[in-house]
Amino acid sequence: MTRKPSGSTFSDRHHTMPRRVRAVLGPTNTGKTHYALERMLAHASGIIGFPLRLLARENYERMVAIKGIRAVALITGEEKIVPPGAKWISCTTEAMPLNRQVEFVAIDEIQLCADPDRGHIFTDRLLNARGMVETLFLGAETIRPLLHRLVPEIEIDTRPRLSQLIGTGHTKLSRLPARSAIVAFSAADVYAIAEAIRQRRGGCAIVMGRMSPRTRNAQVQLYQNKEVDYLVATDAIGMGLNMDVNHVALAALTKFDGTTIRPLRPQEIAQIAGRAGRGTRDGTFGTTAEARPMNEATVEAIEAHRFDPLSRLYWRNGQLDFTNPRTLLASLHAPPPTAGLTAGRPATDLLTLEALAEEQDILGATTDRKATQLLWDVCQIPDFRKLGDDSHIRLCQRLFFHILREGTVPDAWLESHIAGFARTEGDIETLMHRLSGVRIAAYVAARTDWTAKAAHWQERARHVEDMLSDALHERLTARFVDRRATSLLRRLDSDGDRTLLSAVTNTGDVVVEGHAVGRVEGFALKPHFAATGPEQRLMLRVGRRALLQEIPRRIQSLSDAPDSEFALSLEDGSLTWQTVLIGRLIGSATVLEPDLRVLQGEFQDARQRDRVQDRLRSFMETEIRTVLAPLFAARDATAGHPHLRGIVHRLMENGGIVQRQADDHAISSGMHAHLRRLGIIVGHLVIYMPALLKPGAMALRRLLLSLHDGCQISVPPSHRVVMPIADLEKKEAPSLATKETVSQATLRRNLGWLTIDPYLLRIDVAERLLFAIGALTRDGDRPAPADLASRFGLSQDILICALDALHIRHRQAHPPHPSFYGPAAPLMLLHKARKQNRSKVVSRPRMTGRKQPSAGHAPIDGPFAALSALRRKL
Repeated sequence: MTRKPSGSTFSDRHHTMPRRVRAVLGPTNTGKTHYALERMLAHASGIIGFPLRLLARENYERMVAIKGIRAVALITGEEKIVPPGAKWISCTTEAMPLNRQVEFVAIDEIQLCADPDRGHIFTDRLLNARGMVETLFLGAETIRPLLHRLVPEIEIDTRPRLSQLIGTGHTKLSRLPARSAIVAFSAADVYAIAEAIRQRRGGCAIVMGRMSPRTRNAQVQLYQNKEVDYLVATDAIGMGLNMDVNHVALAALTKFDGTTIRPLRPQEIAQIAGRAGRGTRDGTFGTTAEARPMNEATVEAIEAHRFDPLSRLYWRNGQLDFTNPRTLLASLHAPPPTAGLTAGRPATDLLTLEALAEEQDILGATTDRKATQLLWDVCQIPDFRKLGDDSHIRLCQRLFFHILREGTVPDAWLESHIAGFARTEGDIETLMHRLSGVRIAAYVAARTDWTAKAAHWQERARHVEDMLSDALHERLTARFVDRRATSLLRRLDSDGDRTLLSAVTNTGDVVVEGHAVGRVEGFALKPHFAATGPEQRLMLRVGRRALLQEIPRRIQSLSDAPDSEFALSLEDGSLTWQTVLIGRLIGSATVLEPDLRVLQGEFQDARQRDRVQDRLRSFMETEIRTVLAPLFAARDATAGHPHLRGIVHRLMENGGIVQRQADDHAISSGMHAHLRRLGIIVGHLVIYMPALLKPGAMALRRLLLSLHDGCQISVPPSHRVVMPIADLEKKEAPSLATKETVSQATLRRNLGWLTIDPYLLRIDVAERLLFAIGALTRDGDRPAPADLASRFGLSQDILICALDALHIRHRQAHPPHPSFYGPAAPLMLLHKARKQNRSKVVSRPRMTGRKQPSAGHAPIDGPFAALSALRRKL
């Protein structure tokens, strides 16, 4: 609050001149402010007070446009533009120059006398601020009874709203109409809603009371110029900010008033909702986001502009005793002089004074009226930063002693304070905080009696504020405005039947109306990399129009493409065309005929998808026939041999390897020979094709069997013939299915790997080992050749594991008499190796009169005895 000047009051000056005191009351959009400006500019001089710095600045610019920059002044707490010949002044109500004699005085939003925080300022102006010729109060109808009581001579005019205000209930945030203002009651809610609007509708402007006029004007211009169709604001827009708003949506029906969270009163809602509609254009209002719908009584009251009258106004004594801080505090706490006035909540200036009055150094320094008045002036520096600690109190204390002892605030303090905030890096909240800090320096610099170079420091503070304001506007625009999405949405909403200008570049970029909306990969449209949620749906919506001709062209190109442009991933079954993923194999009832799924794309109908699927299926059939060519060749060659055709059919059904069955012993030697010519081996354990164990065929079979059986098969690399199972499990790939239905041992055996715990042995090596041992033991027990393990690429330990797994009886040989072997050199080597390396001897079992051997030492009688023993074991 600006202190009242000593001597005569504003109300008793020029008492000999005729003075008319009037009030123009009514709801929003009645033209009250426009009328007041016309009345003021018709007088030779005048002052008009506004509740917000933003409004004072806005109307100052309007007055300058009419009267010229030399004739109009702007006075706020932080900003003073006062040309020497200024006759008309736009100011905040707190900063009104009460000692200036003018013909006309007006106060806007006079119903703020009922605000518990600022009401005492407006009440003081209501009781004491008078023009020499005319005084005009503008406000809501709710203050009429108290105006009659407190200002008996007042003349009151009522103005009706120029347009209708209609409630529309609750509307989802995503369905709000264009030219809507969404009102929240905290910065966090403003940012959250703004982000949601950006994602859903392309972008919005932001307006908050904490903004500088420069930032606020820049944001409003975004909205007014229709670069965005939505505005997200705090309830500051209810105080006379005029914009082209068609609908006002409240995101909450409660607010924190500095003390507690309370419901909004109907007249407060009406003040905010009244921003909708302008001139004779009707407006609508309602709720959105998490706010519940308003009750019918509230809606009716707002539509009819009928509210309960105010019962009290807030007041604080303006006749202050500056003898010392204690007497000053006592005068500030004086009771109201008349009915209808009451004390409001303690303001920041009063709380600061109470805190400093407890300091002994302050009490010692304020020994006269001048020092006490200076203390009170310093305490009225607004706490723009609102940090919630005692930093503001300490700042006021330092400034008080600087001015008291040195006469002015030191230039070094102002420079360091301003320089500390003259940085534009950081996020939105950081810039907001710096703007608040600069506002304190601007307020101090605006007191010409506090600084030696007031004009210099005012300009310095204004420069930093403008710099921060521009940076804040850029951050807000970058975060909450997507001009591309806004432009496209506006065209879709207003001209939906018109064919949008769209194209797909050679690199696959999708451009609509000059805006890059995404990229087409294969047949799928990938929205802009930053798009998520609703914004992504928007990009897809506009991008699909560009693909109406592009997708058919691509389908035709795929249909005509050679197989060399396609590729199959043997790890997960994905299918690519020109390196772009477009499909994936899935399991079916037949191993060699997997199904496939075309990935999601911008297909216009099922026929387009079927064409892509048919081409991929044709590629897969060719790929399988090419890689597994020996198997298909065998099928074709045995078409006229029923028994052989049955064996090959089993191989086809099982992917190239089948287990020996009981009736396979009936295969004649001639059939064996015929199958060998076809590349098919009838082994002791399985019937298989060695060609299908090569790396390429093995990898494809692994994929096909994994898809068919519904789980991933973990096997050694293609160049290995044996591998520890423990090492393999560390390298297992992610499963292709959600659960395993077949054991890994069975899956591996079907693929061509035998489990010889703790190893895996390739099945063809196991078969060759069985054949070798069968030939070796045909005539009885024989010592194992020294190179038996190395013949098959195995170590001695792995060979022992293989003999145990294949149920081949063996034992450690004891060193016999040398004459037992005779002079043959190999036997001597075997004898030496057996002695030094624990060589094994395979033996022909003698079953007569003996107990069945234990597991791991099963007898064999030739190759097929090993098979019989294995079958009994399993």
